[in-house]
Amino acid sequence: MKHQQRTQRDLTRLNAIVLGCLVGLLAGIVVSTFRLIIEHLLSLVQAVYGWLGQHPWGLVPWAILLVLMALMIGHWVKQTPMIKGSGIPQIEGQLAGELDYAWWPVLWKKFVSGILGIGSGLFLGREGPSIQLGGTVAQGLADRLGFSGSRRRLMIASGASAGLSAAFNAPIAATLFILEEVYHNFSTLVWLTSLTSAVVANFVSNEIFGLTPVLHIVYRQALPLKYYGLLLLLGIGLGGLGYGYQWVTLRVGQWYGRLTWLPRQFDGIIPFLLVIPVGLWWPITLGGGNQLIVQFAQQTPLLVPLIGYFILRFVFSTISYGSGLPGGIFLPILTLGALLGAIGARCFVAVGWLPTMYVANFMIYAMAGYFAGISKAPFTAILLITEMVGTLQHLMPLAVVAIVAYITVDVLGGAPIYEAMLQQMVVPAKAQSDGPTDQLEFPVNEGAGLAGRQVRDLAWPPDTLLVGIRRGERQVIPNGDTILRAGDTLLIFTYQHNRAFVRQQLTHLNDSSTQPSD
Repeated sequence: MKHQQRTQRDLTRLNAIVLGCLVGLLAGIVVSTFRLIIEHLLSLVQAVYGWLGQHPWGLVPWAILLVLMALMIGHWVKQTPMIKGSGIPQIEGQLAGELDYAWWPVLWKKFVSGILGIGSGLFLGREGPSIQLGGTVAQGLADRLGFSGSRRRLMIASGASAGLSAAFNAPIAATLFILEEVYHNFSTLVWLTSLTSAVVANFVSNEIFGLTPVLHIVYRQALPLKYYGLLLLLGIGLGGLGYGYQWVTLRVGQWYGRLTWLPRQFDGIIPFLLVIPVGLWWPITLGGGNQLIVQFAQQTPLLVPLIGYFILRFVFSTISYGSGLPGGIFLPILTLGALLGAIGARCFVAVGWLPTMYVANFMIYAMAGYFAGISKAPFTAILLITEMVGTLQHLMPLAVVAIVAYITVDVLGGAPIYEAMLQQMVVPAKAQSDGPTDQLEFPVNEGAGLAGRQVRDLAWPPDTLLVGIRRGERQVIPNGDTILRAGDTLLIFTYQHNRAFVRQQLTHLNDSSTQPSD
């Protein structure tokens, strides 16, 4: 009997790997095509702006073309609101049971509108849309295979991981980002399927784009220990400015709402027109910013121009994203971080605290710190920059800057940016006692209100049944006397349409409960 059970578990994991390979292949093809078209279109647009600088009469038809594109994308956004913005909150909402959508309209509209917006030079990233495209491809495959419930969510998570991996050529960081920031689930099947799909998607991407890292930055040598004190100052500054970025990004949509003369779905007209002077005067800044990062790492401008580039990227990236156009903030955040790293390094060089040769190093460290603070996902930030830069030499300084920036944002009261975006999208759910049964997994974190409480002492949401507690590698069958521990994962049965309500109620219970005194 034990041998049969072991065989069944092995087959379950093998099936997960097979599904991960299939999802990774399909998502890798879709996202790599998305990325390839954007890169070629962006190069074409930069050439067009060079031509327009010599032939100003072409600005009027070019502006008309951009407005028509904005109107078309706005029409699609009104028809299918789930294509708005990054796409990461939408995937997170799907995995949490807060949101759902039809996969095919989102897939093709996000694909085309993302290409038009990002390829036109707006300060938007391709990584968030790539995550949603990968997850949506997996959702379509799950629907075709007749999967529902946890199997469907497993495939969506693996598709999201594959999408980020293909966008950044960073399979390990992509997997960790989905586990740490999007799904909040570290079960064996989830990480195994997600990692498999990420590796396969990365293989597809490497076949198309080659093995050179996305942000291949040349630096002279690793940072000596005597300069690590400067990393603390850098991390604090990144954390403070990261909190400011969160504050602005989460409110810019409300500011657009004050433009009563313009229908909300057509807010994209504003960044599409504002990008014209940007393209004429600073064409290197167009797009997500990876070209800017690599070029400035090789030949860093002086302090004043760097500050100007940062202000331009900060303001226009928030304008671009706040309009609701399909596009993300992932790569724009890294670009802003690189600029801040260069600004900090230039300041340290000016006062004689740092040799000029380490400016590129500080750009690398600041990318991780700024992203870690804004997303509150430090592990992902460290691994992501390590894979994107293509060297392990920076692990220690990356960790220092990421931790300091994370703590700074935490002290200031910042929340994970994608989770905060999701909260803006969802409304309080109502209890629904219909539909097929489904399983909800809810983690008990260290210091959470549920930790240390007996099952019988908690006011569980209606229409729920606690059927198990995953505690490490074993599963506990709970009873009224069972004490919940930090690190547990609660396995709860409820109705499929009731998942959002149960999760919201458990989150409130987790926040409002207090641990008993020792």
